[in-house]
Amino acid sequence: MIDEFAKDNLHRRLRRDRTALLWKLDGLSEYDVRRPLTATGTNLLGLVKHVASVEARYFGEVFDRPSPEGLVPWQDHDGSDLWAAEDETREQITGFYRRTWEHSDATINELPLDAPGHVPWWADPSPNTNLFAVMVHVLGETNRHAGHADILREGLDGRTGMRPEHETQIDEEARAAHRAKIEQAAGSAAPGKAQRSSHVT
Repeated sequence: MIDEFAKDNLHRRLRRDRTALLWKLDGLSEYDVRRPLTATGTNLLGLVKHVASVEARYFGEVFDRPSPEGLVPWQDHDGSDLWAAEDETREQITGFYRRTWEHSDATINELPLDAPGHVPWWADPSPNTNLFAVMVHVLGETNRHAGHADILREGLDGRTGMRPEHETQIDEEARAAHRAKIEQAAGSAAPGKAQRSSHVT
């Protein structure tokens, strides 16, 4: 009973976060979904490509159910899953992600939570694992990168939220006032911190 509850709960949250990540591309130009938005080159379409590759591996080869997509071996990974090349279309990458969902969902639905898996790239504590641990891991990975996408999208056009129904009309004046309040608090705290640290011997 608790196993089915845990599995359903984890799976539902994974589906939610997948959709949220993909939604962050909606309405953006080809340039904006691809361009580097941080010093390390993080970009929206690259996040989708990366999470798709991660999910394909964990719910594929870890359980001896390899992805039909023909992934590059993990040991040959060169970081190319973190950005989109010129000849890769948005539709190819999002299509790969959606097909990965189908393959992953089949693994999740067909195996029990304690089904054994083997993660060759896990050295510590052990490469041997099970479906429950992999579901938790992939959910964490997806959630983390969906959070990155939240911030990138907000920086591009101010859009926030997990789903279209959460989105509201942007009130630029209210946002500016809120940001100014936070800036004021940060500025007021800074002198006190500097003064306290100067008394430390």
